Amino acid sequence: MLKQNRRFGLIFTFLTISVLLLSSCANKKEVVYFQNTGGFETIVDKNSFTPKFKVDDLVSIHVSTLNAEASAPFNLFRGAVEGGIRPEQVDYLIDREGEIDFPVIGKIKVSGLSAEEVRTLLRDKLSEYLKDPIINIRLKNFTITVLGEVRRPGTYPVNGERITILEALGLAGDLTVKGVRENVMVIRDFDGTKVYTRVDLTRKEAMSSPVYYLTQNDVVYIEPNQSAITASSLDNRATIAVSIASILITSTILLITRTK
Repeated sequence: MLKQNRRFGLIFTFLTISVLLLSSCANKKEVVYFQNTGGFETIVDKNSFTPKFKVDDLVSIHVSTLNAEASAPFNLFRGAVEGGIRPEQVDYLIDREGEIDFPVIGKIKVSGLSAEEVRTLLRDKLSEYLKDPIINIRLKNFTITVLGEVRRPGTYPVNGERITILEALGLAGDLTVKGVRENVMVIRDFDGTKVYTRVDLTRKEAMSSPVYYLTQNDVVYIEPNQSAITASSLDNRATIAVSIASILITSTILLITRTK
């Protein structure tokens, strides 16, 4: 009987380990990006993405001319010049109406416009006050968030005017083997309207997706594959599983004992 019990225990352990290994395996097709590209292939970027300003964006705008005194009224600064220390420039927060309150000029609608479009708009409005103004515009709160099955989920600041979904995943340490590459979700908010877009990173067509270039405050979510869900379920129910296994083993041993 002792040999039979040992044999049963070994078989049970083997089957349990086999199930766990099979459920956690990921084949090559599940983890490789852009699987339908050729050995040597040129892809022309036809994505004419241009970043646009949104409500709640924090925008830095600085106006300068050869005559510093003439352009001074069109720049906002916090504090005064003391001891040679330059005061801090004040940024503009785009309000719920998509506007900023610009010095002298007043309210200007900038939501939905690109930096170049805002620059052209301001240059036109400033033409009656300044000659050949130089206008520098920069988005100050450009961040993206990457969540789910990546190595370092979190919110990341972006330097520059745009970032691709691949660069965002690079910041987050790339997907784990348990992340679903065929169904990556990008959540985009524009003036209170949320748009959910799915993209398949295993196909080269992902580079033509409207969310290949991310905008400020986009959220990229990587869902777990079945092996991750199974592993999580097993972890959460470990105590129950052990209890059930113990009952089954005990019942089987008693059954074997009685039949002998």
